[in-house]
Amino acid sequence: MEQSILKTVKKLLGVGDDDPSFDLDITTHINTAFSHLQQLGVGPRSGFVIEDDTANWTDFLPEPDPIPENYIPILNAVKTNIALHTRLYFDPPQIWHILNAMTAQALESDTRLLMLAEQTNWTDPVPALTETDEINELIMLLDSQVID
Repeated sequence: MEQSILKTVKKLLGVGDDDPSFDLDITTHINTAFSHLQQLGVGPRSGFVIEDDTANWTDFLPEPDPIPENYIPILNAVKTNIALHTRLYFDPPQIWHILNAMTAQALESDTRLLMLAEQTNWTDPVPALTETDEINELIMLLDSQVID
């Protein structure tokens, strides 16, 4: 299976590996799609860009050791998401029915990746209090109840 991000996306777009004439355009749109994923919380927090066909999918999502059961589904969903968004930027369908269907697919892909990211990276919005925090909270509560 192809590991190069640029080559994978070019293949999914129907552009030959040996045709470099669209590499700048496709690379730009791939980087836009990666920026979109970074905003969704998928991938490196600092963002990710490619410059040529040497960047691999494992550069974007490194394989952890041991590999969790949801790593492969997330990686496959990322590939599909990048390909869909790149296709919509690079070569959008001219027929509006097809354009609407592809846009809906891209939005569903975003939603599913967002849910996978939340399952993987979820943090409790109300973290558990430490013993020191509980004592300080109790002191504040008691101080507020003291009548002068």
